[in-house]
Amino acid sequence: MKKFIEEFKAFALKGNVMDMAIGVIIGAAFGDIVTAFTEDFINPLIACIGGAEVGGTIKLGDTGQYLNWGHFVTAVINFIIMAFCIFLMMKAVNRVMAIGKKKEEEKPAEPPKEEVLLTEIRDLLKEQAKK
Repeated sequence: MKKFIEEFKAFALKGNVMDMAIGVIIGAAFGDIVTAFTEDFINPLIACIGGAEVGGTIKLGDTGQYLNWGHFVTAVINFIIMAFCIFLMMKAVNRVMAIGKKKEEEKPAEPPKEEVLLTEIRDLLKEQAKK
């Protein structure tokens, strides 16, 4: 049992597991922010500009069933906003990562030791051939 607990502790405290947990928590909070933005700002703007009611429903015959199309439109708008924000964040992260890689690439790479030794041997053989 002690070994099992130690293995679970090692798994749970790995960096990538903790990073993923933090990402899920921040993602949920970000989702709430985007939902509030959509419902409190975007939907009223759409309603003012187009005169459409974003929170609308359509009654399906005499069955008492409704299609809540306004909720669907809100969910689509939320998705587009979140996808765009994630795209911008990933673009920024990739740009920062590229800056670090460019600095590494600018440094001239030293040739491997074997190559240096072979070059020295070649030069010595050329000198001996001249004598």
